[in-house]
Amino acid sequence: MQLAPETVTLGVLAGGRATRLGGLDKAWLRGRGQPQVLRIIACLAHRCGRVLVSANRGMEHYAAHALVAVADRHADLGPIAGLDALAAKCETPWLFTLPVDVLDCDTRVLDTLAAALGQGAVARDGDGLQPLVALYDVAGLRTALARAIAAGQYSVQGLQQTMQLPVVDMHDLRFGNLNTPTDLQQAGYDVD
Repeated sequence: MQLAPETVTLGVLAGGRATRLGGLDKAWLRGRGQPQVLRIIACLAHRCGRVLVSANRGMEHYAAHALVAVADRHADLGPIAGLDALAAKCETPWLFTLPVDVLDCDTRVLDTLAAALGQGAVARDGDGLQPLVALYDVAGLRTALARAIAAGQYSVQGLQQTMQLPVVDMHDLRFGNLNTPTDLQQAGYDVD
């Protein structure tokens, strides 16, 4: 199933602290010819009618590129806070999320997740479960987020289980990530 682009918002989760990278802002790391966040958006924007970025710093960089960045509404909750910020600002029925440190933003992922129907789906690649690579029905997500945050349950995987999102196996893909200096070096990213 292919969702119409105007019904989907691409939500890039870029609000983390990157502690294993000494606090570097992963969104603006340069690799493959451009900053990471712009590379992801360029890869998938044609499949999504809107783009949002969950970010808690460097807002001027996003504004300079005409990107809508939203800060966490709840401090220190981890990725679920970024998901909450994206869901609150999302104006389309569907939200497709990717972490900013993903290396392979294969365009087939959105269609594969959409084929699961229901309230959305979460991806499992060749490396295992990837809870931040997911598709959500925004109305259901907002309800589930409100309940989870009120109950002090901040696990994205727990939220997805509560929503009964199916896990879609994409074992032939490896999304990869940029978590450590070694990851950056192996992927050919600039850290200066």
